[in-house]
Formats: sequence, structure tokens, C-alpha cells
Amino acid sequence: MFDTKIAIVLREDLAMWQKLNVTGFLVSGLAATHPEIIGEAYRDAAGHVYSPMSIQPMVVLAADQALLRTIQTRLIDRALTAAAYIEEMFSTGHDADNRAVFAQFSPETAKLVGLGLRAERKIVDKIMKGARMHP
Repeated sequence: MFDTKIAIVLREDLAMWQKLNVTGFLVSGLAATHPEIIGEAYRDAAGHVYSPMSIQPMVVLAADQALLRTIQTRLIDRALTAAAYIEEMFSTGHDADNRAVFAQFSPETAKLVGLGLRAERKIVDKIMKGARMHP
């Protein structure tokens, strides 16, 4: 059992490729912010080495745009750092463009498509309240 919880919440109306893409980006943001979640490299029986992964499981949730905004407000009110992805980032081609388009929007105007958070279990549960398990 972990004292912390990792949760990804995705906007429910995204195409499957978008959900997978956003999840990958959000998880990479959490790993960069919390490098302690990354374990040791994996080795198969033949001795091949594979990249390390997260040491703890993650929950993937779904929400509509209104609930995503509520979750974002809860994050901001608690001064927590989260990973965020907005709709306009789908039209960019690399990190610098992603950051430039992200900077054009405020929490009130951004079209959120996903948020990722790692924090104490109880805090994550409170912040993500209302989101449901992703189907």
C-alpha cells in the first residue's frame, strides 16, 4: 500500500488516440516532477534490459469539461503541481509549441483534456471527487 496515489483524469469525449496520447504526456510530466516514482530497470530471462517504470499503480478516470475545471480549481486552491494538457496542444508538433500555446490560456479559458496528479491518497480522492473510472 502506498501513502500516495497517482490519478489521471481525461475528458470523456476524446478520441481513443487522444486519450492514449494525453495519458502518456501526463504520466511523463508526473515522472519528471516526482522522479522517486521510477523504479529499477527491467531485465528479461535472456538478459535484455528494458526501461524502468513507475513503482506504483495509477488510476485513470473520466470527466466532462465542467468537472475537469472543478478539479483544476481544487488543485490551484491547494497550490498543488499537476500535469495538464489542453485541446490546443493537439495541433502542435513539439514541446516548445506546446508550452507556447498553453501559455495563451488561463484556467478559465483553457479547454482542458487531461490532468495528472500525485499526492497523498486522501488529497487525490478529494480533488478527483466526481470523476469516474475510465471505461
